[in-house]
Amino acid sequence: MHRISRFASLLPAALGLVFSSTNVEAQSYPTRPLRLIIGSFPGGGIDFVGRVVAQKMTENLGQQVIVDNRGGANGIIGMEATAKATADGHTFYMGTAGHIGVNPALVSKLPFDIERDFAPLTVMATLPFLIYVHSSLPIKTLPELIAHARANPGKLTWSSSGDGGLPHLSGELIRLASGIDTRRIPYKGSAPAFNDLLGGRVNYCIEVISIGSAHVKAGRLNVIATTAPKRLAMLPDVPAVSETLPGVETLNWYGVLLPHGVPAPVVSKLYSEVVKALKDPQVQSKLASGGFDADGRSPAQFDAFRKAEQARWGKVIEQAGLRKQ
Repeated sequence: MHRISRFASLLPAALGLVFSSTNVEAQSYPTRPLRLIIGSFPGGGIDFVGRVVAQKMTENLGQQVIVDNRGGANGIIGMEATAKATADGHTFYMGTAGHIGVNPALVSKLPFDIERDFAPLTVMATLPFLIYVHSSLPIKTLPELIAHARANPGKLTWSSSGDGGLPHLSGELIRLASGIDTRRIPYKGSAPAFNDLLGGRVNYCIEVISIGSAHVKAGRLNVIATTAPKRLAMLPDVPAVSETLPGVETLNWYGVLLPHGVPAPVVSKLYSEVVKALKDPQVQSKLASGGFDADGRSPAQFDAFRKAEQARWGKVIEQAGLRKQ
């Protein structure tokens, strides 16, 4: 009994030391450069957003935020590296909806568990997609694309970045809703998928605004629709997909995860620094120029949102027969 009572009397002091050291750690954080792992190759929309925010965080923190592109396998490579990183807040991951919200519903055997191995931080940004069509085709609207596909079953091709990304699933959603027969050509990233559209090797592509605006102005591509719930203020003449296919809409999002086990005070400080960068007028201006809306929702809000997205896209995956073993 004496040993138990002695242990009980020492416990508050021990816990006090733990909490004290954690708070000191949070106050001094970061103690070295941070690593932002981005689950895609350079050149896409997520890389653009990540680098804009990382630069502002570097200025604010006085510690460099190094962007580490880990493309391939629809974000799985980058997420696995993050899950294995030391849980001290110096490594964090930025991935698309496809990486974070879709993969757990798409792939049955992942090298990590989304619930066990990660902690949610926030959503950096949300963004709609545009449907780009090569200018060599006589297609200027979504109804014309659907009519062309129906008249030429199996002949129209479209590109997307990775299996299970939202460009891929958006295309599948449109295909299912319209009943058209088109062939998808998968690529390892947004840049190569878009480059083959520019080269005329595929007919259309579903991608972000920033990647294609210059090519549309140059007349190489036509924009026929946006996947946003309604027309965009910056592109008022571009119809929403839902105007042709009611209920079909997609907003992509870029979420941030930490390895599980990062101390709560460190999570709180990192979250505040990310939000501080997102609220910066210059950052918001740069993001808006590419069609991105800065977000910054809380970790709890992001966690609930991720789960809802996983359930939503799980239904599309099941209807399209896309589940992987």
